[in-house]
Amino acid sequence: METSDYPLSEVPDSERKGLLSTSAVLLGFTFFTATMWAGGSLGSAFSFGQLLWVILIGNLLLGAYAAALAYIACKSGLNSVLMGRFCFGEVGSKLSDALLGFTQIGWYAWGTATIAVVLVKTLGLSAALETPLMVLFGMAFCVTAMIGFRGLDLLSRVAVPAMLLFILISLYTGMVDVGGLSGLAGQTPSTSMSVAAAITVVIGTFISGGTQATNWSRFARTPRVAVIATLGAFFVGNGLMVLTGALGAMIYQQADIVDVMLAQGFVTLAVLMLFLNIWTTQDNTIYNFAVAGCNLLRTDKRRVVTVTGAAIGTVLAVGGMYNLLIPFLVLLGTFIPPIGGVIMADFWLNHKGRYPALAEVRLPAFNWTGLAAYAIASAAAYFSPLLPPLVGVIVAAASYAVLLKLPLNATLPSPAKE
Repeated sequence: METSDYPLSEVPDSERKGLLSTSAVLLGFTFFTATMWAGGSLGSAFSFGQLLWVILIGNLLLGAYAAALAYIACKSGLNSVLMGRFCFGEVGSKLSDALLGFTQIGWYAWGTATIAVVLVKTLGLSAALETPLMVLFGMAFCVTAMIGFRGLDLLSRVAVPAMLLFILISLYTGMVDVGGLSGLAGQTPSTSMSVAAAITVVIGTFISGGTQATNWSRFARTPRVAVIATLGAFFVGNGLMVLTGALGAMIYQQADIVDVMLAQGFVTLAVLMLFLNIWTTQDNTIYNFAVAGCNLLRTDKRRVVTVTGAAIGTVLAVGGMYNLLIPFLVLLGTFIPPIGGVIMADFWLNHKGRYPALAEVRLPAFNWTGLAAYAIASAAAYFSPLLPPLVGVIVAAASYAVLLKLPLNATLPSPAKE
């Protein structure tokens, strides 16, 4: 009997969602404060006109990548970790489970610590309250994730419009303070960054999330809904976050929307924005961890894995380890995009755009073609001086296509009905 949200199987047609539900959840995921910080680094390095082009190009590439995976997810009803069984093998897919799961638990620790630290600072509370607040938020934020897609959807339907309103109020106030578009155009960069590096920053902000957004796009009623919702989240939503951070840095020398709103005098709105921004990303993040964990352990007890992950993330936050994890998590972001490249190549080239039902196939323990393509692409991305995330995806797909033609591939076990 299936448990909630089908962690080990395809989402049936009866459980598919419309554009509003899918968009709300995905937008809630991409409304992330760390993305604004990345945007802040761009705001001090480019003129306003250059900034708009960098954000447009970077988020278009990011959105196209996430939308391509969303199409496959909707067609198959599978998420990235389940697709990994086809392109990496039954045992080999545990590599992607571990990578995807670890990054999410690390970001969960970061978010849990961040809201406690910022809240104490903003409200002038005692520093001794940081640890209790981390424990409180660490366990509270996983509640909507435990409910599943329905819980994420309900929260996002309230939080996303509210956050959009807060952001628009803040942006309008900022435009007035800086003197409108002419004032922005008169801002001069204080740091330097190449366009290639800037686009890398934009793509890198959420390409790991784009790889795992299949957890929700697979619930879309049609591939068209999946693609539109994903483009809306990763092109428009993520782009708005980058732009907000960049403008905050240009006008107030503050990238985070909460700090900007405090500088503007909107204390109540700033606290509400902090809660909604962190919560809508935290529950999605721990949901991602649970899905990867279920596939890794081959268990359908998604709620148990969710609570366990939240507890681990909370312990990391309380122990201060989140400070050490962030650079490592950013590094892992280089190694996650190639997973998406291998998945796309395997789906179109090996399975001709249609996966067989998971319950009806016997897969090899290791798909060496997929694993080799992933290794090659990860090395290429790691050593690439130009657009590492994009390089990882392209090299992964190209390597898989080449390796698929080699005689060695013919000796590998192929999916067969039991």
